[in-house]
Amino acid sequence: MKSPRDRAVERERHPQLPPGADERVSGYGVMGQPFSSGHVLGLRRWTASSVGEQFTSIWHRDPAGIWHFYESAQPRFACSRWFGHGVQESTVADIDLAWEAPNVLRVTSPGLVDWTVTLGSSPMTHVMSGVGSVLPYRVWRSAAVLKAMGAVASATLGVGTVGMTGLTANGQPFDANPLRIWRVVHSSARIDGQDAGQPAPLPEQARLGDFWIPQRGIFAIGRVFIGA
Repeated sequence: MKSPRDRAVERERHPQLPPGADERVSGYGVMGQPFSSGHVLGLRRWTASSVGEQFTSIWHRDPAGIWHFYESAQPRFACSRWFGHGVQESTVADIDLAWEAPNVLRVTSPGLVDWTVTLGSSPMTHVMSGVGSVLPYRVWRSAAVLKAMGAVASATLGVGTVGMTGLTANGQPFDANPLRIWRVVHSSARIDGQDAGQPAPLPEQARLGDFWIPQRGIFAIGRVFIGA
């Protein structure tokens, strides 16, 4: 069975931009990881994008609830293009991704974030990855199917509300297609030089637009479609 590193390296070597008239991105990332300090981190590594070159984005919400994006591309060509209205500041920054083991990813942006995640599987992530890898494209574009899948994920993964379709923070419709998923079984981070604490769900689940940040870390290989 291929490891998360194997799947991510495949996306790096062979970027796959799905068909369609919408704006589209494809790649991998950590959908969200909350910590006991109240900090939240997310990672988007889009190896293919219909609006520009590939890019990496670190999503950071501080304990006061303020969002910051650190992005390897100009905001108009990165995640801020779709979620920037919910963000206090978008900063262009150097971001490095290093696989330290087949299931261990380290994310660094000098002076800002040093974050390590260890990934694992569960019976439910196996099931959802198996289903996600074989569903036809037309099914993935069905809002009804995405809402049903989000409800199943909410009920079985222990991550809180899951929104796979809805509106971005900028008001554009989105469809998220997680083709394969893993759990984050351990995570540690330093943010602005301070320890973020232990992974822990927030008292109130965070969100940007209709995208809900998982209450426990989830790593996904997938794609997102964003309409006008």
